[in-house]
Amino acid sequence: MTTSSPLRAADATDESSWRSTRRFFGGRAGRATLVGLAGSALITFGGFGSGAVRRRDPLLEAMHLSWLRFGHGLVLSTVMVWIGVLLMIAAWVRLGRATLGHRTTVRQLRWVVPLWIAPLLLAVPMFSRDAYSYLAQGALLRDGFDPYAVGPVANPGVLLDNVSNVWTTTTAPYGPLFLLLGEGITSLTGDNVIAGTMLLRLTMLPGLALTMWAVPRIARHFGADPAVALWLAVLNPLVLIHLIGGVHNEMLMVGLMTAGIAAVLDRHHVAGMGLVAVAVAIKATAGIALPFLVWIWMLHERDRLRTENEARAERGDPPRRQHVLMVFAKTAGIGFAVFVAVFVVASLVAGVGIGWLTALSGSAKIINWLSLPTILAHLVTVFTGWFTGARLGPVLEVTRMLCAVALAAILATAWWRSRHSERGALLGILVSLVAIVILSPAALPWYYSWPLAVAAGLTMSATTLTVLVGLSAWLMLVFQPDGSIGLYTFPHVVLATFAAVVAALSLRTVDPLRLRAVTHPEHENTFVPAPRVRAETARPDQPRPDQPSQELTE
Repeated sequence: MTTSSPLRAADATDESSWRSTRRFFGGRAGRATLVGLAGSALITFGGFGSGAVRRRDPLLEAMHLSWLRFGHGLVLSTVMVWIGVLLMIAAWVRLGRATLGHRTTVRQLRWVVPLWIAPLLLAVPMFSRDAYSYLAQGALLRDGFDPYAVGPVANPGVLLDNVSNVWTTTTAPYGPLFLLLGEGITSLTGDNVIAGTMLLRLTMLPGLALTMWAVPRIARHFGADPAVALWLAVLNPLVLIHLIGGVHNEMLMVGLMTAGIAAVLDRHHVAGMGLVAVAVAIKATAGIALPFLVWIWMLHERDRLRTENEARAERGDPPRRQHVLMVFAKTAGIGFAVFVAVFVVASLVAGVGIGWLTALSGSAKIINWLSLPTILAHLVTVFTGWFTGARLGPVLEVTRMLCAVALAAILATAWWRSRHSERGALLGILVSLVAIVILSPAALPWYYSWPLAVAAGLTMSATTLTVLVGLSAWLMLVFQPDGSIGLYTFPHVVLATFAAVVAALSLRTVDPLRLRAVTHPEHENTFVPAPRVRAETARPDQPRPDQPSQELTE
């Protein structure tokens, strides 16, 4: 009796997949993956002492590890975290070189993601204390309070004890769906901070999965390299460490927003609008994509009408005409109806109103150098304060008002100019998100994950990728593991800038500091990526005729 061909085909496929996996981990990209895994583990272990730990941690005390939070233990923990971060950045850059050199595929990169985040799933919140605010706001809804009317201070307890002081009196700036998630988590875990944080982090994983699915799909649609897009927007340490390790609801918002964009591009218009509406019900920023998606829908309607009229012409029937304003009214109306339906249902279930709109101004409490209005206000007070007596507060109000006007103008212009093509609409979303991050009253490093996910869908030059690597590395390094800001410590900024520049140069130059020049002075170390050909079927670690060998350069 012979084995059936389907079984033999399945066995051959499994064997081929196994060989491909072995080749991957036996090559440079695989070794970079293991370096990133080691970095992730160091961040997790070091975080128990220097991360955004609870103010009183009975678990560490029971394990006799409280010494990690003080004195030499704190120094050791901090060093472990920073070594882990630098290892992850180095691994990401090296993986980027392999991706630009066509030695990785989307499938392989998707397997790297769970390896890198696995240790982070067990970490304390890293580089931010926002997770404790999420739990406290969820507990407000659980205990009968309106999170849009009162801050966590109205509900004293263990959860409140760990909220950052600046947010204890601030009402929730998040959508009703996210409040429902917080209510559900705190109903299951009570006031158990550890269990609540772990469950909260798990709720972010669907957002990560959606981003892993949507970003390469958007890139393929626009002719960009899906592997590069996945590497830039998902494997980026700024994304994984901050959004997964830091437990930020941006992960859900970005995943739903990019999935909605991908669905609309695939002509699933209502479903795409619905996904973006759900993203807005998590965090309002995603709503900026909706008016641009209306343009894409209108373009699809125009194409459909053209195809229909061509068929009618072949039959000898007169063409069917439709006024552009009617098409706009139809697409925008349906999109708006879907958005309203999602919000009404989520708000009714949560039992809250639209108070989150007024709570959005709460971010104005954040003052740091990542926001252009703050930068301008600091410059004005520094250079004119000695003879005008100008103080930061009043000047900041003026600069924020001016930047708000500029933001409104940019958003309106970007929307109107993006109406001619799908690429233009995606670029409009990107420009709008960048403008929001830069011109808003406050900005934080993980906010840059919003435009990064959209930008990854477009073809970018090596120079642009180099700049994005440097920017991502710098943003990853300018905050402290406990969530405090390092921007006001000059040595910290200098070291972060140096590391970011090295990371950026390392994407195109294997040894930018020329550390190998003494032992290998004859080796050229500049990496030149070649055009990707059939990225999904290319065998990793096997050079092609048009691909420069990296055997001597890495």
